[in-house]
Amino acid sequence: MYRQEYDLTYDDLNPTFLFICNLKRTETEDNYHCHEHLEISVVTKGYGTYYIDGKEYPLKAGDLVILNPGTCHQSLVTCPQYCTTEYYIGFTDINIRNLPPNTLPLPNGNVVLSMKDGMRQEVFHLCSAMGKEFHTCRPGRYFMLKAYLIQLILLLLRDQQETIEESDGCIFESPNKKYVVKQMIRYFNEHYHEKISLDQIAKNMYLSTFYLSKIFKAETGDTPINYLIELRMEKARDLMESSPDLSIQAIASMVGYEDAYHFSKLFKKHFGAAPSKYRAAGNS
Repeated sequence: MYRQEYDLTYDDLNPTFLFICNLKRTETEDNYHCHEHLEISVVTKGYGTYYIDGKEYPLKAGDLVILNPGTCHQSLVTCPQYCTTEYYIGFTDINIRNLPPNTLPLPNGNVVLSMKDGMRQEVFHLCSAMGKEFHTCRPGRYFMLKAYLIQLILLLLRDQQETIEESDGCIFESPNKKYVVKQMIRYFNEHYHEKISLDQIAKNMYLSTFYLSKIFKAETGDTPINYLIELRMEKARDLMESSPDLSIQAIASMVGYEDAYHFSKLFKKHFGAAPSKYRAAGNS
């Protein structure tokens, strides 16, 4: 069986970043249209439908849509009370072997990918980072956005390659490392509201804390602590938006922090505003 390889060079993967936006889709798009550039849609909340090349695709949180140039599409709102929140990312100038220019591969021809837990959290993390960077005026803003975009593209290519290898019965280059990191990510997602000790996780896995941190960063690009903080802050923001009557202390406790002051410092560092001001701005 032929196996697609992605041994990319600088000329293959030197994308031009165009835009990113985070949109809550409350109305059906007016036009059935296509683009000359590539566009990726990442659904972070809710349910919806895409009409793509004459076919309807149901969407849910955790789905990713690949819209290659010339792909006709329209976002439909079928249930306004459960409408989607999505990141839209536009870019161009990539070249993947055996594909037309500016085209991403579609696994088994599917334009909609249902991301697994680990992949979903990594993609959400990158989208959040890109969204925050897009609204800053710091030096090197464009290049930081481009760096995040390259990571996102490579995550998609690697995930597709690994899916092929799994189905072929092939062995990963470092299966134990990947398994350990996936177990950690699953644990973080299931226990983020509890007190988590990296030392205890390492002990339970019969590994050193240093080694655990090293392989986690090698696989995800982030340290376990930063990854957990990012996850907790996103959960805190969701709670703040969905349950406006909750106190800051209660939200802090629900995402794993006994100290509301420490939680507030982390929240401000992450979102640029203290929880109380962030909430006030959202209600104004």
